[in-house]
Amino acid sequence: MKPLLLALQFMTRLPIPTMVASDDDFGKAIRWFPIAGLVVGAAVASAGWLGALHSPALGALLGLIAWVGITGALHLDGLGDIADAAGAAHADRSRISEVLADPHIGSFGVTAIALQLLAKFVLLEALLEGGNAALLVLSSLLARIGPIAWTLLLPALHAGFGTLFRRGANWPMFGFWLALWSGLTAFNCPLALAAVPVMPMWALWLRKRIGGISGDGHGAGIELVEGATLLMLVLGQ
Repeated sequence: MKPLLLALQFMTRLPIPTMVASDDDFGKAIRWFPIAGLVVGAAVASAGWLGALHSPALGALLGLIAWVGITGALHLDGLGDIADAAGAAHADRSRISEVLADPHIGSFGVTAIALQLLAKFVLLEALLEGGNAALLVLSSLLARIGPIAWTLLLPALHAGFGTLFRRGANWPMFGFWLALWSGLTAFNCPLALAAVPVMPMWALWLRKRIGGISGDGHGAGIELVEGATLLMLVLGQ
């Protein structure tokens, strides 16, 4: 139970009480990230459905607000940091760690976050126009299966939660969650299965451009997988 609560505490802004936890507890929390995805998806779907009773545009706005609110913009922050680091690496790879550690955001980061929010708004509106608010859960669920694979596939850029998560991540758990998601998706929107390759593609890109995985890499990957899954859901409805 403690790893599940830690996963919810780490991945959402739900008022989970502070608790004493061991490194093993933190490591095992990654196994429960998909549950946090279900919670996020349920919140977004509920807000989107409520707003869509008036219009799809209002539903998209409320859904996007709920998405940012329940996650505390944590993953958007990672997307911005990775965008800035990638921009810096284009000119000087030695600056990657420096840029990732810088709390300020640059033009690459601002642009990436703005485009991501715009894309999510447009896709949310299109999905809600089709009356498919419940499918939003599929997007947030797949995105939080990704960190299990990225932890196993990539070296950690530095010591921290990433190295702790390596203790709890394993391929059988990844396979279980992916099989569960694939079954749900194949029944509801088969085209959304096309979003799965984004996970290994992100791992390959991170290895080539950044060198490994960090909290920012996880956050950015979650945002990208969410966006790709939303796109496939819209195209497949």
